[in-house]
Amino acid sequence: MPHHSDDHRGSRSRAVLLERFGGPENLSVQEVPEPHAGPGQIRVRVSAGGLNPMDWFMTSDDETAARFGLSAPCGFGTDYAGVVDEVGPDVTGYAVGDRVFGTALSRALADHLVIDADGNISTGVAHHTPHGLDDRTAATLSIAGSTAAAALDVVRVRAGDTVLVGGAGGGVGVFAVQLARIAGARVIGTGSESSADYLRSLGAEPVTYGGGLADRVREMGSVTAALDLHGADTVAVARELGVPDGRICTIAGVVEGVPAANGANAGPEALLDIAKRVAAGELRVPIAATFPVEEVRAAVEMQAARHVRGKVVVELAGSAQTD
Repeated sequence: MPHHSDDHRGSRSRAVLLERFGGPENLSVQEVPEPHAGPGQIRVRVSAGGLNPMDWFMTSDDETAARFGLSAPCGFGTDYAGVVDEVGPDVTGYAVGDRVFGTALSRALADHLVIDADGNISTGVAHHTPHGLDDRTAATLSIAGSTAAAALDVVRVRAGDTVLVGGAGGGVGVFAVQLARIAGARVIGTGSESSADYLRSLGAEPVTYGGGLADRVREMGSVTAALDLHGADTVAVARELGVPDGRICTIAGVVEGVPAANGANAGPEALLDIAKRVAAGELRVPIAATFPVEEVRAAVEMQAARHVRGKVVVELAGSAQTD
């Protein structure tokens, strides 16, 4: 098996770096020493990275960054997709040329990523990209898809349920709405008036968020489960509608008595199932915008505004690949 596509030690590649924690104005694309795969590792030539709220949240200040084990200067972004271009010794299951997608905590936006072949979110995770799934879309799946799957598992969504999804049009909501519908549930999704058609396109029945939400939802029928994908407002509404705490889940807010979920709670089989469904056209991922890596600040500003319908992608290697 060829281990290296090249061996230009001392060559350089690009990475998005934060010299200090704070807003997107601190982001820059810099040349860094090109990394190489060691024992038990693979190297990925990254084509695209998908942005998530956690990317800018955990790098927003020194204290928050420290909670995630980050120190400045550091990289940025967690979701990626690309092609394996180096395989280190003692690695099985990967070969040069394999298309992969996955996570690399706060370092995904780089030309090259070194990933532990048997890793975790900190050391990097790589999954084989299903046939027919392009890199741009694959780069949006890991964090949001896993988080949605974990949240639905927490509330045990099943056929016949009516699920209230707060923040249904966001990055996680895109997956949560469609996965709940695939499970046979009815979905009521909160959003702005202008997002109604978009939510319908995902399979949700739209309802405008804001004051009086509980009354508007009550007019649509009873609710048996709820996901709050933005904060805690939907939790309060769900409780008012009689949903028990055990069938409510948050991903961003902390509410006593209400379970929370994140992508780490979902098994790899859940993410691979999502990827296969996307590749088969059973689940769609709206991409709101794609930016070249040189415009990463604008991409993060758009994503951080929290009004994006779908996902924001940063491209590093030209047109995202498919097979």
